[in-house]
Amino acid sequence: MSMSIRFILAAHAHIARATRDEEFERLYKTQVKPFVATLYKYPKIQASLHYSGILLRRIEKAHPEFFMLLEDLVSRKQIELLGGGFYEPVLPLLPLQDKIGQIELLTTYIRRQFGKRPQGCVLPAQVWEQNLVGPLTTCGMAYTFLDEQWFPSPTVPCLTEDQGKLITVFPVSDTLSRNFARQNPRQVLKNLLETRSNEQDARVITVFPERFYVEREDSAPEFALHTFFEALSSFAPHFEFTTPGKIFRNFHTLPKVYFPCSTTRFDGLPRQCLIDYPEANGIYAKMMFTHILINQLRGDKERKHSAREELWKAQACDAFYPSKNGGIYRPAVRKAAYKALLSAEKITRENGFTPSLISFDFDLDGEREALFQGEELNCYIQAAGASVFELDYLPRCWNYLDTFSPERATQRASIRRNAFVDHLAPPEARFTISADSRFCGDERFELVELDKNRSLVRFCLQPLNHAPSVTLPFGNIALDKTYHLEKNVLCLRYVLSNQGTDPACFNLVPVIDLSFPSDGETMLRLFRCSGEAKERIAPDNVALTDTNALCFQDIRNEVNLNLLFDRQVDIEIKSITSSSSHAADVYQSTCISPLIPVSFAAGERFETEIRLQIGH
Repeated sequence: MSMSIRFILAAHAHIARATRDEEFERLYKTQVKPFVATLYKYPKIQASLHYSGILLRRIEKAHPEFFMLLEDLVSRKQIELLGGGFYEPVLPLLPLQDKIGQIELLTTYIRRQFGKRPQGCVLPAQVWEQNLVGPLTTCGMAYTFLDEQWFPSPTVPCLTEDQGKLITVFPVSDTLSRNFARQNPRQVLKNLLETRSNEQDARVITVFPERFYVEREDSAPEFALHTFFEALSSFAPHFEFTTPGKIFRNFHTLPKVYFPCSTTRFDGLPRQCLIDYPEANGIYAKMMFTHILINQLRGDKERKHSAREELWKAQACDAFYPSKNGGIYRPAVRKAAYKALLSAEKITRENGFTPSLISFDFDLDGEREALFQGEELNCYIQAAGASVFELDYLPRCWNYLDTFSPERATQRASIRRNAFVDHLAPPEARFTISADSRFCGDERFELVELDKNRSLVRFCLQPLNHAPSVTLPFGNIALDKTYHLEKNVLCLRYVLSNQGTDPACFNLVPVIDLSFPSDGETMLRLFRCSGEAKERIAPDNVALTDTNALCFQDIRNEVNLNLLFDRQVDIEIKSITSSSSHAADVYQSTCISPLIPVSFAAGERFETEIRLQIGH
């Protein structure tokens, strides 16, 4: 063999903040503890470990004895602890201040717990943009890792540069990691030795095979790990098991490479998730808006720091990508992000707050939205459909429009379920939206009035059938929607006008999606109200007639949501669920579809009002 192969064995683990105790224990008992405990028995094999700050805190609380084991491994220089963002964030999506803050938070935690400052870091999902070099080096990170496909040679680390800053990048062999998961480790090592033994550039092999002992079905994790480490030991004469911190300073003439924007989660660009998943863009937009609010704080460093750490909690990668445990498909993951963001927003309000109504490009699409910022409610309205896309109840830090479109499981379409998304449907269609219906949800309304003093905003949609060639159903109907927010009540007034030459008869269907903790009757109760009387109804998949009030009781948050109409209407209520290869069938939202009959002659107007009241 021309030269010894330096072998970097690394392990990585992370959990979402919304992870239940039983899920955490399963991860700890099948991945984290077995790997470290088995490694401890093989002192000649060194390894690098990266655990997210979220996971480390959870382990510290539930299994403090594990930290004693890590301390022992650190003291005998058998392991190197790698840094990164504390809450496992998608670093390119973060403002510079948050990038540095997240990395320093984990660095400080590791140094305090184990007495060693990490020299290198792991990027969640290997999400890379070239401008990460500066923040990483500013935080003292000397090296990181990317997939081997971006390297001239899969065994040669490279230097990369941005704005005069340099960082070393190690290639990670994803192929080799998968082989360890599927094949006998001795055979994998033998094949590796035969392949690399005659290569003059055979310098460093890096693998993250942390899941191989979970995916193998022929043995328990401990036995599979023992087999794996025995195989490594038997090949010790041919491999130098080391850590990146011990070898990166010895490189003198590394090739220089500029890496493309990339991630292991998608085939596209790292920010593609914001296009493929408008729900992710909603969290991202809220994150950027909250960042602005925090930066406006003056004179209270402690409060500003508390708000900023709440913001950092919401930046975890789980809420932006699908994952083996569901990721963005899981309501609990998204709701944990919104809870942290709203907690941060509440902290910014602690020294006094004045309700406001502003026009602001919140969702970063080049168009301004109308933002109600109330004492108890935030209500954000977009021009598309003049629909509400965020509805925050601040006392419970809950966004009742944190919904998810089930269509995402089968197609990547920019669909987001909002509130007060209007259909004009033929009377005979009832609750079935047919081809003869007009969908106003993607039509652009014009913002014609924004009255801050009266806390009122008005949108208009003009008739569309101006030419004989236009055949849009009910295209001669103009819609006027006026929102008014007062304390904990959102009032929406519709004014429809028939600007055609013929009478019009249809159903106005303002679809409302609300996201509760669950649709189970122990978590959500539904009542149809008539005067002082209340009738208990199953909260999913029900059609009601002659109803003018609904009461949803959110049991977990101890909140009532009352939906009031100014006339009796028929209403369909159904649960929206989603399933995919990433997540089992889960509840996402409750869809409320009221049918409001409209019949008027040419030139006439029709008015109706809907009120949504939210409170304890």
